[in-house]
Amino acid sequence: MRDILPVLGRWYAARHPFGLATVVEVSRSAPRDPGAAMAVGPDEEVVGSVSGGCVEGAVFELARDVVASGEARLESFGYSDEDAFAVGLTCGGEITLLVRPVSAELDPAFGEVAASVGAGEPVTVATVTGGPAPRGATLAVWPDRVAGTLGASGLDAAVTADARGELALGATGLRHYGPEGQRREDSVGVFLQSFAPPPRMLVFGAIDYAAAVARIGDFLGYRVTVCDARPVFATPRRFPEGVEVVVEWPHRYLRGTETDERTGGSASSRTTPSSTSRCS
Repeated sequence: MRDILPVLGRWYAARHPFGLATVVEVSRSAPRDPGAAMAVGPDEEVVGSVSGGCVEGAVFELARDVVASGEARLESFGYSDEDAFAVGLTCGGEITLLVRPVSAELDPAFGEVAASVGAGEPVTVATVTGGPAPRGATLAVWPDRVAGTLGASGLDAAVTADARGELALGATGLRHYGPEGQRREDSVGVFLQSFAPPPRMLVFGAIDYAAAVARIGDFLGYRVTVCDARPVFATPRRFPEGVEVVVEWPHRYLRGTETDERTGGSASSRTTPSSTSRCS
């Protein structure tokens, strides 16, 4: 979802309605995790993927249908032994998709969510998947504010609390509530999709070992910073594109930068690199 949001944001800003399919639940050997998304926009342009190619044709038709009808749908796909020609997953797993129409009228906060994700601002989007609540209704939850509604004030309050907890963990998943947010009921399904900023990796010492660590961290999705007080070594051309390079004494840089429980770090010397450690 994070990968296709820039395109979706442009469609939304241009007031082009689109159909958005999101994986909300998986079982067994499903090809994509919850949160994977595919969208069908203007001129039938397709971005994203929900199954690596297994059911994208069927999802394309579903996305067009929900845009035309204005109503969200929940669909499951899995392997069918009874009908080998049925549309399904060849890997033997099962995925459940929420396919909903998105427009400025149906989802007024979508543009703000897309902008927050692009700016690295944490936000969780809660979407009703089924039950006695409007399917496809969304509630965007930031650490300091909310936008939208799931149709009931009690449900909004319970989901807001859970969404902020999931956001702190960077977690995504399906939750169940009662119609007014009751914790011991499961009649309303709500998918919580967290867009936490990428975890940071701080690498101290701009040597060849540091370049290899930075490359691995960048590949794994970390926001990597390499810090060294020697300007002759701390140059961007020695590191992968997208890696931040800072010329500063490590203790001074660390004192002035934010870290949290997800921050990882590595310290290197000219001769023997130390093992990876946690920053606090």
